[in-house]
Order: sequence, then C-alpha cells, then structure tokens
Amino acid sequence: MDNVSRPDNIARRVSDLIGRTPLLELCRTGSGSRLLLKLEQFNPTGSAKIRMARQMVIDAELDGHLPPGGHIIESTSGNTGLGLAVVAAERGYRFTAVVDNHAAKDKLRAMAAMGARLVYVADTSDDGPSATAREEHAALMAATEEGAYFFDQHNNPSNALGYRALADELRADLGTGIDYLVSSVGTGGSLFGTARELRRRGIPIGVIGVEPVGSIVFGGPGGPYWQSGTGTPPGAPIGATIDYDLLDEGIKVSDVHAFATSRAIARRNGLMLGGSVGGAVYVAMQRLREVPAGSTIVTIVCDGGEKYLDTIFNDDWMRAKNLLDPGAEGEVEQLLDGYAREVETPTVLRPTAGSTTA
Repeated sequence: MDNVSRPDNIARRVSDLIGRTPLLELCRTGSGSRLLLKLEQFNPTGSAKIRMARQMVIDAELDGHLPPGGHIIESTSGNTGLGLAVVAAERGYRFTAVVDNHAAKDKLRAMAAMGARLVYVADTSDDGPSATAREEHAALMAATEEGAYFFDQHNNPSNALGYRALADELRADLGTGIDYLVSSVGTGGSLFGTARELRRRGIPIGVIGVEPVGSIVFGGPGGPYWQSGTGTPPGAPIGATIDYDLLDEGIKVSDVHAFATSRAIARRNGLMLGGSVGGAVYVAMQRLREVPAGSTIVTIVCDGGEKYLDTIFNDDWMRAKNLLDPGAEGEVEQLLDGYAREVETPTVLRPTAGSTTA
C-alpha cells in the first residue's frame, strides 16, 4: 500500500492547505478598471496570518530559537494566534496566547479548542485593545522559561517573509497587471511583505495602507477603535514590520464606514468580510473611480467575517457601540449598484412560446 500513488490534491497536514487562494472581482467601472479581492479567508483558520505564523515557526526552528518540544508564546488579537495554534499542534509545540477582551470571542474559543493556553492581561470589564500590556507580558513569560520563545510578530522579519508566496500567487494569476495594492496595515506583514516582493519582481504597484481612525500608525494622537486585528493604539510602539518607505499613501477609515462596508457586502454579495477588511474595501471602492482607465486594484482580504457574528454583524452590539448606521450601509450599496450599472449588458429578449424569429 505504501507504493500506491496519491492524488496531488490530498494534503498530509492542515498547513499544506495554506495558499492558492482565489481572486474575486467585486466591481468594475465602465472604463475597465476593476477591484479584485484576494480571498485569504480560504486559508485554514480563515485568515492570511497563518502564512506568516508558519514562516515564523520555521525560521525560529532554523535559527535555534525554538527547540524541539519548545514553547511558543505570542501576543495576539486572534488570527496570528489561530495560525500558531495550527502549526504548534502539527509540530509538537506548546503554545500560549497572550490576549485581551478586544479580540473576537470566536477566535479565542478556536485557539483554546486547538490546545492553546490563553493568558488574559485585562479583566472581563475591559474590552479595549491592550497591545502593549500583552507584548510586555509575553516577553516576560518567555524570558523566565527555558525553551520558550516570544515571536513578537510586530518586529519579526519572518512576518513579512511569510507573504512572498502571496505575491507569487498574484503574479501567477495577474502577471504584471496589478496597479494598486490597497489593504489594511495591521502588523504590516501582509501589505508590505506582498508589496515588497511584487516590486522586487518588477511590478511598480502603488501601495495604499488603511488603518482605523484612532490608530497612530499614520500620525495623530489616536483614540479608541473597534476594528480587530489592525491598528496601533495610543501608547503602543509602532512595529518594525511597517515599512513607510514602501507606502505611497495612508488613509484612516472610521469603524462606522468599515463595518458598514462589511455588512453591506454581506447582504449585497453574500460575502462575509472582517471589519478591518471592510475599511480597506471601502477605500478601494472609492479609489476605483479615480484611477486611470483599465487599472487593477487588489485588496488582500486578510480575514473573513464569520468570526464576527457576535459583533459587527450583530445589530444589538453595533447599536450599543453607537456604530449602527443604515445610511452608511446604503451608501456602500449604492456605490456597488452604480458600478454594476456601468457594465451591465443589454437584456436579451428571448422569443416566447409560439413566436417565430427571422
């Protein structure tokens, strides 16, 4: 039986399913410009971040930071932790996720289900982001335990390197026909890792980063925000993975418009997007009309929306946070409908029963 050939599409472990995610054309203009979504929620764990989680583990093994049977420790708002939970289970490591209550509950539950230990740095009454406290606690834990390693995704060069394959996939699917990459910033890995590799391969893309209003990445005093998995809150250091030299423009989007976009697209297209992705898509849809005719904009959908049924897709939660805005959702639907009307084809009249054609 060992000599029996196996079909190429049978994987041996979950991480073998990473990558080769599809592209979806969300909308296009009458001038031929189009917005394509790189649907990274088709990765295991429903996120792009499993790409960099695997890369960080492999590189930590190679450089000796992570011994066999070692202990992975990471500060996470959820998606990186989900990826590390998968890779840790496959490769025989313990994994501790240092978290806060700002993370989506389904992400936390899924990490625990895959064997991760969750350590909270805030009590249950505090649901704001606690990035600095998380990272300080994770670093302290790793420093006091032999065989433990704090991955520090915001400053880990393997983060961005994990997205080289994503750039390869875009190039394989689109050739050199990529004009703009519009995506949320977050840790910086997916946007800048992909952009750097595309430019290295001779594709001179424009890079537009999107952050929540309240993040300090693009300057300003900062403030509270509810977009999960992106943003740098006031008081937190900006990670080294964010490469301003690659950035052509940085734009902030409010929680209201980001979440309205995710909710409107779910109803209009049947596609579930995370809240931070909603912000990036909102910017991309606005820019689609401004770019030269025939341009292609790509947005990396780093996160699907199924993990946010208790939050951004829950009217009660949205109303309690003063984020529910039917007018903003209607604006997104009108924008999508307007693009659809620009490219719709004339209706073909089919002959009715009994009629004749020339």
